[in-house]
Amino acid sequence: MKAAFINATGSPDIIEFGDVPDPQLRPDQVLIRVEASSVNPIDTYVRGGVIAMELPTPYFPGCDAAGVVEAVGSAVKRFAVGDRVWTTNQGLLGRQGTFAEQIAVDEKWVYALPREVSFEDAAACALVGVTAHLGLFREAALEPGETVLVIGGSGGVGSLVVQMAAAHGARVIATAGSKEKADKVRSFGAEEVILYKDQSIPEQVQRFAPQGVNVLWETRREPDFASAVGMLAERGRMVLMAGRDAQPPFPVGPFYVKECSLHGFVMFKATPIEMRTAAEDLTRMLKSGKIRANIGARFPLDQAAAAHRLQESATLGDSDQLCGKVVVINSESSVS
Repeated sequence: MKAAFINATGSPDIIEFGDVPDPQLRPDQVLIRVEASSVNPIDTYVRGGVIAMELPTPYFPGCDAAGVVEAVGSAVKRFAVGDRVWTTNQGLLGRQGTFAEQIAVDEKWVYALPREVSFEDAAACALVGVTAHLGLFREAALEPGETVLVIGGSGGVGSLVVQMAAAHGARVIATAGSKEKADKVRSFGAEEVILYKDQSIPEQVQRFAPQGVNVLWETRREPDFASAVGMLAERGRMVLMAGRDAQPPFPVGPFYVKECSLHGFVMFKATPIEMRTAAEDLTRMLKSGKIRANIGARFPLDQAAAAHRLQESATLGDSDQLCGKVVVINSESSVS
């Protein structure tokens, strides 16, 4: 079969495309013909060696995929040949990734995909959607009627946080870097959008939410805890899912006096049960139209290196070229 792969970590230029051995199916695995996959910032970190992990050789980058079941192991109970499915949490902790024509995935990481949801949309929403769900509901315990501030509302995770929070009945304030991105964030359900390049985030939050926000979702690599705590309401919750190397000062006094809480998490450490709960809820929301994919660019599988370059330019280079997720397509049928 064909795959995009690496034999050692490094820049996007080391990604090759060519023939590799077909995957060998274990009893507890599902063989998926991949129709679409996507690129996440963590994919570029693993490929670049920034996050050290055990990797198979060759290694296919990618956490997410959607496609059709081609075979099942003898112990698989939830799926049959021909089922439409999606998966995430691959390419991590020693697991093989998704940038290939076929992948063998443990059944516990595979979820049913209704025909109403395209392969592209499922792949684009996989990791980011599970991340948004875990952060909003497992960590922050968001309640209807609360106010949520999303820093980076047009990004991969941020756009799903905006949509999920709005669908749950929360009032959403989000930041964006341009008028075009602000319009998109409003279409996702944000009531107010702050143009952070021209406006002060704390000042605008004070105008929109004088009592503070109940949940603050931070996506930047360098959080500003002083301004964050100032924007939180009493018993406000701040969610962190970025900033691996950041060590900013922290305002302990204002934080504990307000009875605030700080929630740091990484989605790939969630248990299979937690992942499945989030994944099945995400699928229901996609099917019903309560949330939709935010796709910023598409590449064929043989241009995986270019897909990684674009993602890396947005993640590490703060480029404005990308607004949404990068999707990698294996065939024309991926849109159906």
